[in-house]
Amino acid sequence: MITLTEFYTSFSAMCFTVLALWLVVVQQRYQDWKDDPDMIRRAYGIGLYFSLPGIMTLLSLIDPQSSALWRTSYAIVALGGTGVIIAVSKATQDNLRKAAYYAAIVLYVLIGIIAIFKNLIRDLGLAVASVRVEAVLLCVLVFLGVNVAWLLLFGAPPTGTHPAGALPAETPARAAK
Repeated sequence: MITLTEFYTSFSAMCFTVLALWLVVVQQRYQDWKDDPDMIRRAYGIGLYFSLPGIMTLLSLIDPQSSALWRTSYAIVALGGTGVIIAVSKATQDNLRKAAYYAAIVLYVLIGIIAIFKNLIRDLGLAVASVRVEAVLLCVLVFLGVNVAWLLLFGAPPTGTHPAGALPAETPARAAK
């Protein structure tokens, strides 16, 4: 049976690996996205899907025997992530993306609540440790992030952009010069 320490080690490494892959994508799409604040916010939001769960689990590895450490780190990062995702989600008008952001907000809030109220799961009559419930929620969060990244990567290009290497269309003001 895998221990939580082994899970945290593998999970945090996986999160930062996926984050690094996302940063390569952002680098490749930089020219297409750099002038669109909405795209920048969306790319940043996707980075949060990978970096926040990674930092939560990495912090819990400082002292795997300390429940206070994992509860505190999970609560702070989850509640901070909730605030940042709320701010990022306001930029999108697409219903599918909004749903993904709302799902992430719910997951972060649940992770934060479970971390703060350590006996909540037991009080609900569930025979599973809170840290295991949070581990499942983190897995769902990263899975959601991968799907949001996929949607952004293959979604419609932002308005006003042009394919890499192509020149933007002449504007009347530019043509008059």
